[in-house]
Amino acid sequence: MSSTAIVGYLALFTLLGFLFLLVNLLVGRLVRPQAPNFEKLEIYECGEPTIGSSFVQFDLRFYVVALLFIIFDVEVAFFFPWAVVFGKATHLMDPQVALVESAPTTGGETAPRLTAPARNTLESLGVALPGVPDLDASIEANAERTRAAARTLAGTSICDILVFFAVLMVGFAYVWRRGDLDWVRAVGHEPAAAPPGSPVLLEEPDAALVS
Repeated sequence: MSSTAIVGYLALFTLLGFLFLLVNLLVGRLVRPQAPNFEKLEIYECGEPTIGSSFVQFDLRFYVVALLFIIFDVEVAFFFPWAVVFGKATHLMDPQVALVESAPTTGGETAPRLTAPARNTLESLGVALPGVPDLDASIEANAERTRAAARTLAGTSICDILVFFAVLMVGFAYVWRRGDLDWVRAVGHEPAAAPPGSPVLLEEPDAALVS
């Protein structure tokens, strides 16, 4: 598909979206009843009447929890596309799946080639021009070498995701050790200084020192 066709489809999609929104708003304005009374303008089932100013300074802990959730949740979400893409290598490792077949050539002879499912799987894994490892080898030898390559790819992808998960766990342990996951976080063990103007309690003198 050319870039001009893609731009045309995007423009058509945007135009239809604006028209859909405009038509719904126009129909709603013409059809809906007009009754702007006091009860209709009140908050309905989704809140409480406001008290005081609407400007409220939220606690910083809300933002910290939200940021930590976004960071770790988004990184864990990468496991799904990784499993979808690199999990296809396990299909090539199955000995029941036919990977190589015999195909006729222009000279009237036959040569090994990948089957359509094996070729499509390799293309989805990022192989630009998938083919058999050795044209002079037998079908069984090419199939075994293809399975060996699939095992190598699967092992490499598992090691890669394990390293990614280990780095993620190190970051998680770091924020846990810092206390960023605690809603009430202790800032220190020393007693706080008494505010100015508060009465100072004097300790009773030791009886042994007085005598």
